[in-house]
Amino acid sequence: MSEQTRSDTLSATPRDEGTPWPTSVATADVREAPRPTVRTAAAAPGDIGRRIAARREELGLTREDTAARAGTAAGYLRYLEEQSTARPGTSVLIRLAGALDTSVAALYGGESDLPPGLGQAAGHAELIELGPEDCLERLSTHGVGRLATDTPGGLVILPVNYSVIDGAIAFRTTPGSTIAAAVGSNVAFQVDHVDEALSQGWSVLVQGSARAVTDPDVRRRFDALAHSRPWAGGEARDLWVRVEQDRISGRRIAVR
Repeated sequence: MSEQTRSDTLSATPRDEGTPWPTSVATADVREAPRPTVRTAAAAPGDIGRRIAARREELGLTREDTAARAGTAAGYLRYLEEQSTARPGTSVLIRLAGALDTSVAALYGGESDLPPGLGQAAGHAELIELGPEDCLERLSTHGVGRLATDTPGGLVILPVNYSVIDGAIAFRTTPGSTIAAAVGSNVAFQVDHVDEALSQGWSVLVQGSARAVTDPDVRRRFDALAHSRPWAGGEARDLWVRVEQDRISGRRIAVR
């Protein structure tokens, strides 16, 4: 085999960025730096790939875009995202974290038990008001938000998976639950995103009234259009609630 053919073969294989090489091949890329100390460094197989894919999609990047940013091959990135046995080396994780505006610890899941916003404030930050269209764009089609409602025991704020259906926030809950008790009353619904790497982010607040979806045909339609079942699980979460919007506002922190 010629040196050119051997080089092309090596660059095409998914082992080039972290999965242990045979002893006859150099491993400098894997050994450049010690593995960072994070609480979940022994992440379950496939977890890192799922986090890479989720962050890439969150930023609206293709595999090709991300690979170019990180200086790696798109085929290898696909291998990382799709193969549960992939074990990327520290060097490629550092480059991917930089390409995805995140940290190696976040890709390992080492920050999953910590609140967001642990970084320092940026030196030149500005708070900007968002218009209604910008707010709706950030709500996107689905996500996780927080419902604020008043109860006999006081104000409560609870996280829910939501979908945007027919221009309104909608989510499922269990009949008789605290969230279900909000039906017929005024509520607030908040969604935000924090960019840990750049110390910036945004927040959108929707104020309105909570209404139960009772029409069987509409409920079936909502079931079909929902992005996901509630993360909390449970077949009993079959009561659809929608927030009839009275006001929407938002702000974002921009770093100059």
